[in-house]
Amino acid sequence: MNLAPTHRWKVSTARAREIQLELQSLVTRKDRLPPVKFVAGMDVGFEDDGTARAAVAVLRFPDLTIHETVIARRKVAFPYVPGLLSFREIPVVMAAFRRLEQKPDLVLCDGQGYAHPRRFGLASHFGVLTDLPTIGVAKTRLIGKHQPVPKSKGSWRQLIDDDEVIGAVLRTRSGVQPVYVSSGHRISLQTAIKYVLACCTKYRLPETTRAAHKLASG
Repeated sequence: MNLAPTHRWKVSTARAREIQLELQSLVTRKDRLPPVKFVAGMDVGFEDDGTARAAVAVLRFPDLTIHETVIARRKVAFPYVPGLLSFREIPVVMAAFRRLEQKPDLVLCDGQGYAHPRRFGLASHFGVLTDLPTIGVAKTRLIGKHQPVPKSKGSWRQLIDDDEVIGAVLRTRSGVQPVYVSSGHRISLQTAIKYVLACCTKYRLPETTRAAHKLASG
């Protein structure tokens, strides 16, 4: 898969925040995605020597069978800073995506999208750089408040920050903790919720994320 060159990644935390603000204007939260035949998940694990191991799993949609998987490794060049996860993980994720033969129609990212202090989490950052439709599906909340979510699968509540709806708190399995869904790029929140639910079977996390995680941590 061919990807265009990106900006510099080895920058100060102040410059990283500036880059997020500069690129955020390029995000669209309207549905601009093709017919979805292939969905991808990504995950990054870290080896003992500080090497980041990125895994990408491409699944056929809607049956969610694995079509292609790739792995890439790269030394970490950016510290762990809340809100700047993309600068730590995207370089190695991009290296993995460049190895793909099948371009995905939609990418579910293990992280935030619009639900971010600068409205530019990992899913949005990756989406803008690759021009792929992306969804942020995070296991934990970064910012925002919400009402209690009913315990049945498919129930959700708005995630709100500064009186703005920035995402959804979605119950993907009855009786288990919800996930935090937000638009990444080229997709609306309502459509993002629909695809996240379609990618979840009997587990809390989407099959895309689960497949990538097994590879990244293996």
